[in-house]
Amino acid sequence: MNWISNYVRPRINSLFSRREVPENLWIKCPECGTMLFHRELSDNLNVCTSCDHHMAITPRERFSALFDGGVFAEISVPEPYEDPLKFKDQKRYPERMKDARKKTGEKEAMLVAEGEIGRTPIVAACQDFSFMGGSMGMYVGNAIIAAAERAVQTKRPLVLFSAAGGARMQEGILSLMQMPRTTVAVDMVREAGLPYIVVLTHPTTGGVTASYAMLGDVHIAEPNALICFAGPRVIEQTIRESLPEGFQRAEYLLDHGMLDRVTHRTAMREELITITRMLLGLPPAVMGDLPAPEPEVAAPDDEAGKPPMIESDTAPTPKSEAPKK
Repeated sequence: MNWISNYVRPRINSLFSRREVPENLWIKCPECGTMLFHRELSDNLNVCTSCDHHMAITPRERFSALFDGGVFAEISVPEPYEDPLKFKDQKRYPERMKDARKKTGEKEAMLVAEGEIGRTPIVAACQDFSFMGGSMGMYVGNAIIAAAERAVQTKRPLVLFSAAGGARMQEGILSLMQMPRTTVAVDMVREAGLPYIVVLTHPTTGGVTASYAMLGDVHIAEPNALICFAGPRVIEQTIRESLPEGFQRAEYLLDHGMLDRVTHRTAMREELITITRMLLGLPPAVMGDLPAPEPEVAAPDDEAGKPPMIESDTAPTPKSEAPKK
């Protein structure tokens, strides 16, 4: 009995009472240092509830918050050559790609999808900065071209979320060739008379800023996002002067005419719905799950002057007939 009570029973209790606890229940804000509960942070779209600092967010999380009901369909992207230059630094290029895919769970640095926002069909593309710094390689170029072709084919606006450290050095000149390729893709959308809206997130730098990220009809940025070609540290080392406070940040670029809006992440969906429908010449979206009201039908000419008929659940009372003589 001692063996059963001292070993078996505690063992059974431990198995039934064991609870798996996530490793990162609390996340520290890198800006203000506040400890944030992971579920509360996720519900606020990875924006600090204390200082409004916009943390990184994955393309799938962004699309789940952007599209109606979180429903979207991925668009297939042609696969480029894996290692065209046989590049190797501290690691071989295929090994770096393997590590990035294992870390993010994504195939590459850009996700393309289609769906509806405010019942307005769109095509969206989003870069993932956690995948090799969101660097622009041949796959990213193919993804933007696939998004543009799908937008033209379905006559939908194209919305692009940029987040990149520039071109991918492991692909050399082939990565730089994506700048003119993506420019041609944007021209395809523009020639079709469709809106092209760019949302610049932190950070958007290098060749991405010098190409498709600055060719939109409307440019929106998230608060305090770094948007530049050469970073402030490189500029300071080059000119050997101190830069203004907030230099190359979203608010600084907005004051100097480089951006149209700076919008909070939690308000981005409504902002995109409003701008998209405005550019398409559509009426404002009806918020909520109720359908839009049907337009009123004009009455025929012979009934225009008559009072409206009132329907009743009970049958009308017949008039009494005059007595026959």
